Amino acid sequence: MLRAMNANLLRPLPASLASEQFLELLARPGLRIERIVSAGQASPPGFWYDQPHGEWVLLLAGAARLRLADEADDRVLAPGDWLDIAPRRRHRVEWTDPGQATVWLAVHYDMAGPQPA
Repeated sequence: MLRAMNANLLRPLPASLASEQFLELLARPGLRIERIVSAGQASPPGFWYDQPHGEWVLLLAGAARLRLADEADDRVLAPGDWLDIAPRRRHRVEWTDPGQATVWLAVHYDMAGPQPA
């Protein structure tokens, strides 16, 4: 009898990272789910994400600071914190903990599909 393999978002994690690791977990029309692992990385100076789609992000492990262009202060994120970023809302990663893996779950979604009545 065949058993389905279980997957775990926190295992395995890379031993070291020179750059962030992006792992696509699921892709469907209008939807992409990925695990992102950071270890001290941040967005380059002056760089802002400006995406045509929405992004719901959940911090699973580690620590991070996220900056939204329309807010004066960084959002400090700890495990369990989540944020829904609207399309075209400029944002950047200011800091991730260099002493431990920071693991994100990012759900990218297209808001152009049919809307409920």
